[in-house]
Amino acid sequence: MPNFNILVTGSNGQVGSEIKELSSNYNYNFFFTTRDDIDITNKESIKSYCEKNSINVIINCAAYTAVDKAQSDIENADLVNRKVIKKLALVSKELNIKLIHISTDYVFDGKNFKPYCEEFQTNPQSIYGKTKLDGENEMRDINPLNSIIIRTSWVYSYYGNNFVKTMLRLGKEKEELGVIFDQIGTPTYAKDLAITILDIVPQINNQKVEIYNYSNEGVLSWYDFAKEIMKMAKLNCKINPIETYQYPTPAKRPHFSLLNKKKIKSMFNIEIAYWKDGLDDCLRRLGERR
Repeated sequence: MPNFNILVTGSNGQVGSEIKELSSNYNYNFFFTTRDDIDITNKESIKSYCEKNSINVIINCAAYTAVDKAQSDIENADLVNRKVIKKLALVSKELNIKLIHISTDYVFDGKNFKPYCEEFQTNPQSIYGKTKLDGENEMRDINPLNSIIIRTSWVYSYYGNNFVKTMLRLGKEKEELGVIFDQIGTPTYAKDLAITILDIVPQINNQKVEIYNYSNEGVLSWYDFAKEIMKMAKLNCKINPIETYQYPTPAKRPHFSLLNKKKIKSMFNIEIAYWKDGLDDCLRRLGERR
């Protein structure tokens, strides 16, 4: 395995934290940074850090992910999800660095009836989705060589705040809960995504920015997901199916955001775990598997 110097931005987030935990399994030199170490909103700050540490791969895990808050906090969402990506892409191009950027299923409108392939028409329905797509487009326009965008969905982890942890907490507090059943997709266990990213780093070799979809395997609703969390954790909270209109949110969510993962599987010869296997592992790590 080549000895890459890898900069991981946003290293305290869900994916960044999983990469950090996995890092000892790989023969890479890692530089895990937060906003205290490097100002990713400043191109010169990124460039000098990369030059000083001979960085040849950037894994960008930094993102503005507060989907509902983004509707009113447009400036900050645009800063982190678009402008930062532009600066990372410019530095990557100038210094010949591989750039791996994580994007989202929210770039689609969710009105499809079959799994989204990478080339399908984008049509974000929220500020979050729009700023993430704008970031993708900045990166593709600048086109640093050997760089990829990974679109993912429904991310959860041992780290950070996420749906799984919210359900575990509410499952202990309440006798019943209403969970949306008319939004369909697949969860992504951040550890599985982190492993995939670290495994494919040496294989990335493309002349233009390529987009890949990644989530765990399977098809389900948030309702199904919540039911399985309660079942695996042996919590007696009853989960009731509700429709999206019964739980209004500032940002519109895609009703259907299933991702077709054929491209990443064939290009990098990887197998993707079934969603229940990821959930099982996460609950075990959290000490909640019964």
